[in-house]
Amino acid sequence: METYGICDGCGTDRLLPGVGPAGQRWCTDCAGGLGDFTCTRCGREGWREHAGICGWCVLQDRVDEILDDGTGRVRIELMPLAALIISMKRPRSGILWLSRPEPRSVLRAIARDEVPLTHEGIHSLPHRRSTVYIRDLMVTAGILPPIDKSLFYFEQWSRSWLDELPDPEQRKMFRLFITWHYLRVFRERIDARGELGYAAPQIARHQLRTAATFVAGLAEQGRTLAEATQADLDRLFAEGTPRLRDTVHPFLRWTMNTRRMPKLELPPPVKRPVALMTQQRRIELIRKVHDGDGMELTDRVLALFVLLYAQPLTRIQQLTIDDIGIDDEGNLLVRLGDPPIPVPAPFADIIRKHVAARRNQTTATNKTSPWLFPGRASGWPLHTTSIRDRLHNLGIPNLSNRSRAIRELLRQAPAIIVAGMLGYSPTGSERIATEYGVTWQQYAAIDRDPRRPPHLID
Repeated sequence: METYGICDGCGTDRLLPGVGPAGQRWCTDCAGGLGDFTCTRCGREGWREHAGICGWCVLQDRVDEILDDGTGRVRIELMPLAALIISMKRPRSGILWLSRPEPRSVLRAIARDEVPLTHEGIHSLPHRRSTVYIRDLMVTAGILPPIDKSLFYFEQWSRSWLDELPDPEQRKMFRLFITWHYLRVFRERIDARGELGYAAPQIARHQLRTAATFVAGLAEQGRTLAEATQADLDRLFAEGTPRLRDTVHPFLRWTMNTRRMPKLELPPPVKRPVALMTQQRRIELIRKVHDGDGMELTDRVLALFVLLYAQPLTRIQQLTIDDIGIDDEGNLLVRLGDPPIPVPAPFADIIRKHVAARRNQTTATNKTSPWLFPGRASGWPLHTTSIRDRLHNLGIPNLSNRSRAIRELLRQAPAIIVAGMLGYSPTGSERIATEYGVTWQQYAAIDRDPRRPPHLID
């Protein structure tokens, strides 16, 4: 009862409560008079939520009540937030959300100035999930300045984690390590790329916990890092997993370089071979995605970017609707590198349908999201962990399929061309091609006739 659009019967843009025998969407008049859905307060056509009043009017009342600063009016700084919540496409979702005690208590605390109107102030409130969601809405509404959320969460986590360390000297050492090894690099990455991303802080947390365990083990023996020996490191790596080497190396090298630990020998990093999916299995999965039996549209498009174009999850996550376009002949293009590449006809329709019906756009969170895969958090795309889980549930391992896809593409075109079109590093693509036994001599001669390259158009 919250579906709006062009009526298939009369061509009027209005509420479409009726469904025809062939799936047509009809207004109440064309459907034979299903009832009067006009709001008695605002005159808008919609589902009457309460006593002849539409959902938007009821939502307006709820927002005015919760964001009241104690004077009977919405706190003036929160008026953009109120307008954002009221503007959602499906007011019933907002009504149900504001009926929950967690978001109500967070919004009331903010409205009544119980915490500073800053990221840190709102982060201090209880009910973490509601707090995060509301803070994101406030950024979207322009009340709070935009921040790199990954960096912000890492800084908040690191402060709490440091407070949990029992030894003051350890806290001091790890605080310096975090400041100079992680935060400095993270800020440089944000300056260079515009954002930090999810992966780097997650890896840093794991590395810090592992390093703290090693230091605590020495402390239990009554020793400090300055008294560590080669036998301690040999035992650490012998008893740990192969991945432990990559995890604990940054901390050990930093402590040695800053003379907090003797210069000891570290084992070299282990290069792990990539487990490739067979080409036959890759083709089977592509057919499965094309048929789409029982698969969500979003999952099909995610899988196509891995199976067809060998895209890593972090790059898929960052795609926007501006990366999808058409050329002068009406062919669908996707911009993964330069130039944009055409999408084969059987799969172009899948992507078009996804662009027209992206998820997570019916609430106040992401109703104008530019992301090709909008997430639930305001202004953010789908989390890479969610993408990985979706692919896993389809039986499509990311790394093995992506590794097979890039190798098959390198068999069809020179590495420099493939790298440019897919956004890969030319050096890395050349190395993969060499390891795979593909050389320039095996490629057909390149047609030197000038052609107008495809480009994205508005």
